[in-house]
Amino acid sequence: MTHYAIANLRNVRPNAGIVEYLERIDATLAPFGGHFIVHGGEPETIEGQWDGTLIVIEFPDHERARGWYDSPQYREILPLRTENSDGVAVLLAGVDRDHRATDVLE
Repeated sequence: MTHYAIANLRNVRPNAGIVEYLERIDATLAPFGGHFIVHGGEPETIEGQWDGTLIVIEFPDHERARGWYDSPQYREILPLRTENSDGVAVLLAGVDRDHRATDVLE
């Protein structure tokens, strides 16, 4: 099942650390089949109040998503992000294309 690494970052402090993180993250994703499907951008808020920058990275399955996050290559650059931004990050399973809203009731 497709898995996603999702982060909502706030208070990103643009500096050399963030630049280095951005320059190095793609190489950490490749061995695990990960790729960005959302990477920031200005959202059109249609309800409520949005605070932050959304990042969504897709992986083929949970094992590769978790493997990426736990990998020595990613762990080496992780402090470049966490020390220069606030936010939350999660790993989350996707759903099949035939998923219906009521499936969560089962």
